[in-house]
Amino acid sequence: MAGAEDRGVRELDPVPQLDDAILVAAFEGWNDAGDAATMAVEHLEQVWSATPVLALDPEEYYDFQVNRPTVSVADDGRRHITWPTTRVSYARLPDLGHDLVLVRGIEPSMRWRTFTAEILALCHQLSVRTVLTLGALLADTPHTRPVPVTATSSDRELAERLGLDQSRYEGPTGIVGVLHEACADAGLPALSIWSAVPHYVSQTPCPKATLALLRRVEDLLQLQLPLGDLPAQARAWEVGVDQLAAEDAEVADYVRTLEQAKDAADLPEASGEAIAQEFERYLRRRDEGHRRDEGR
Repeated sequence: MAGAEDRGVRELDPVPQLDDAILVAAFEGWNDAGDAATMAVEHLEQVWSATPVLALDPEEYYDFQVNRPTVSVADDGRRHITWPTTRVSYARLPDLGHDLVLVRGIEPSMRWRTFTAEILALCHQLSVRTVLTLGALLADTPHTRPVPVTATSSDRELAERLGLDQSRYEGPTGIVGVLHEACADAGLPALSIWSAVPHYVSQTPCPKATLALLRRVEDLLQLQLPLGDLPAQARAWEVGVDQLAAEDAEVADYVRTLEQAKDAADLPEASGEAIAQEFERYLRRRDEGHRRDEGR
């Protein structure tokens, strides 16, 4: 794999041996409405102080007229160019029983099969046992209701174990779909979690959708993820959209229409399932808090 010392990311040698690692990946662009998916991986990088491993060589995968490099000026006046790329880091999490490999980047412009081969080679080197991709799409969903989240897998055994639907999607796909096919061909279990972002507020980051993705990751993998101030950001985002809608009668009417459709579609058993999941999440957090207190 291409080294990245000249890109500002330290390449480790030897490659760290991780424990039952899960790779979590998200890519900007087609797969990332409202920046929700890449914000989720970035959040995990920050809260767990992830260690950089490498960055893929951007010359191989990016059209720089589509994804242009950016220039910045340091305090000493020197100019520095940052190239579009995909960066890889890891976090050791012995208390959770899994280590994480975090992949965050821009959907490549070209050579997708070579790109996915690099990702799979990295999975082999880092002893990755499961691949989890995050995505976000634009949808006719109201910002005032819980964010719809879907989780699927093309791996029959994994889908049955986690109670997921097998993916039946047909149509145009992004790098996430290509990566999943490569994982299936390699016999590497993979699942995908997608959140829905209201299409009428798609131009701003959507922390509410990011939070929904991370909570679904918690439920599926039985992990406790540090959420930091994401819940507060999600509430502030919703209040901000409320204010924007209140200033435009047409938008306000449209939101009410979406709310009515959403409420009519939600069955009682679906609401009961959501309550049960929230209660299970509360119990996990309470037990973890007790363990921390006992260890003091």
